[in-house]
Amino acid sequence: MATVIRKHWQSEVSAGLPRKDRQSCEYAAYVPDLLVGRRVVLDGTVAADVADAEAAITRLNLDARALVDTEALARLLLRAESVASSKIEGLEIGPRRLLEAEAARALGETSADVTASEVLGNIEAMVYAARSVESDEDLSVEHLLEIHRRLLSGSRLEGTGGRIRTVQNWIGGSSYNPCSAAFVPPPPELVEDLLLDLCRFCNDDSLPAVVQTAMAHAQFETIHPFVDGNGRTGRALIHLMLRRRGLAPRVLPPVSLVLATWSTDYVAALEGTRYEGKSDSPAAQAGLNDWVGLFATACRRAVDDATEFDDRARGLEAAWRSRLGAVRANSATDLLLHALPGAPILTVRSAADVISRSLRATNEAIARLADARVLTQVTLGRRNRAFEARELIDAFTDLERQLASPGGDTLVAPPSRRVPRRR
Repeated sequence: MATVIRKHWQSEVSAGLPRKDRQSCEYAAYVPDLLVGRRVVLDGTVAADVADAEAAITRLNLDARALVDTEALARLLLRAESVASSKIEGLEIGPRRLLEAEAARALGETSADVTASEVLGNIEAMVYAARSVESDEDLSVEHLLEIHRRLLSGSRLEGTGGRIRTVQNWIGGSSYNPCSAAFVPPPPELVEDLLLDLCRFCNDDSLPAVVQTAMAHAQFETIHPFVDGNGRTGRALIHLMLRRRGLAPRVLPPVSLVLATWSTDYVAALEGTRYEGKSDSPAAQAGLNDWVGLFATACRRAVDDATEFDDRARGLEAAWRSRLGAVRANSATDLLLHALPGAPILTVRSAADVISRSLRATNEAIARLADARVLTQVTLGRRNRAFEARELIDAFTDLERQLASPGGDTLVAPPSRRVPRRR
């Protein structure tokens, strides 16, 4: 049964801050109901939305070509999510800037772009999260702790990474007390048991994958088990669950980017899941249905945008082949055209590794692609020669802007969060 615990906050600050930050007060910490054994009843329309969402994700994983098994594109989506969840105001790192930093790192150079390097570390943690649990493996609290540790590695809060909080935290209001907080999560002594219940729920596959993922994400954000980094870890949990259930084994739709765009509705729907009393009460069931319905809709929107990008990438490849004329099947040029969506910035060496061809054959293929204006030569780092597929990078920039528009079109509905500038 979900409940609220009334507690007293005794301020230890006596001077140097405004009165509202120095005050003691009574506050209410919310303790959610356990997930295991909870009865879930979906309204007919919500159940239909869930079915549509799962069908859409399945189609994306069956039909997508440019997005399939392309590490760089997966990392670009995760990069966008990492930046969206960052608390560094004004941070803008476009796809080109990040890809250049990533390529420089692959060459063994130390990037002078400190911000890009920090985001790269965050992306690596997100990639690990998405792949940390296989479809036949159980999720454990230790998995969540490791994801969190990696997400905070190298940050100012690295020391708290991978550690369940031992203090009370809260959302909104003052930074010094929970007196005016918008929401106060469970007291620290209850967090570990709630996480154990969450993991047991995640390992029971009796619910539809989208419903289970939505409920797991909402419960994690309600528990708020860490001092910081809860948002990023909760987003990573979405990817992990969709992959673990086998719904998105090849392509992860950028669901959490859509939720970040719909931030007002997202926060309101999460708040609606925080009922008091029994889980089968009308209020509890209504809140659950509102949240699952929003999450399913976000899944469909994410699939639509990802499919549009996949179609555009296919169109670019067709246009490139038209410029080039005849391309022999399985030649270095043919293989590079297939590989570019996954490696839009490359060197001769990295390209040779990707397509498993000799440096000479690869160099000749790159020269041909450059002559046809498919690739453009750039300088990477201090003196390394690299090549970029600008049209593909521009297409991804457009996708990121589209995902940030509440209506899916930045000309009609401007981005609701920070994204790369219009090219």
